[in-house]
Amino acid sequence: MKNSVLECRELTKKYGKKEVLHSLNLKLEQGKIYGLIGRNGAGKTTLLSLLSAQNPKTQGEILLDGQNVWENQEALKHIYFSREINPNSTVYSGLKVKELLKIAAAYLPDWDKEMADSLIQFFHLDVKKRISKLSKGMTSMITIILALASKAEFTFLDEPVAGLDVVAREQFYRVLLEEFTESGRTFVVSTHIIEEAADLFEEVIFLHEGEVLLKENTQELLEQCRYVSGKTEDVEQAVQGKETHGKQILGRSQGVMVCLKKGEELEHTEQVTLQPMSLQKIFVSLCSGEDETI
Repeated sequence: MKNSVLECRELTKKYGKKEVLHSLNLKLEQGKIYGLIGRNGAGKTTLLSLLSAQNPKTQGEILLDGQNVWENQEALKHIYFSREINPNSTVYSGLKVKELLKIAAAYLPDWDKEMADSLIQFFHLDVKKRISKLSKGMTSMITIILALASKAEFTFLDEPVAGLDVVAREQFYRVLLEEFTESGRTFVVSTHIIEEAADLFEEVIFLHEGEVLLKENTQELLEQCRYVSGKTEDVEQAVQGKETHGKQILGRSQGVMVCLKKGEELEHTEQVTLQPMSLQKIFVSLCSGEDETI
């Protein structure tokens, strides 16, 4: 399997007069699991639908190894977006699970029936049921089966664990990691459940208001961010000259996230407390606006 690259350049998407994505630049390298994180309305689903040519762009380029993906069947063979399924949609009206899987097998060039059958048994999915009668968790299982069995080199999953209980979510993370380890495929997982999936992500992409706020190696990001708290004057002295985000003020005390650049350090003093930050708290701090007074 070659080391392919999927990228977008100055990607813009408008719905009427509303611009959802703003001149976005992003590069996805093969052989990584990316976490795509953003608030509702940030443009995550739109971005994935554009990258997989399920939705036309307004401006910009989307390239797989330098080739435009739009209406390019050769390029699109390597890309698959497993979207959330709405059981009430007319698309799935009257359709049974086994019928949807049969359509997928005919449509997807690298469909792995053996894997699909194995996952159906693993998730105890009744393929004779109509999709309109399935629970939210069951429809999530279908999106997971479609994604993994597609065998696409670039596979996107949009909120794949929505509706799954904690046991099923852990099962999904394990199956995804096993498939990634064996195949070297690229996965982009869009999720709101950040913390329990954080260990999966080699890199994270924070999408905020239609722009890429950050794209970093997950472990390096966790290592360079610290939460500094203490009396306001002591905190301000400790973080002077450093990049800070998400300041919180409580009376005479203050807390703030510091993003350390390579070679930078924070001095340990008795006046301030330094704490590691979770991926979720880093995201919240970066997306917060003005200083927050509690």
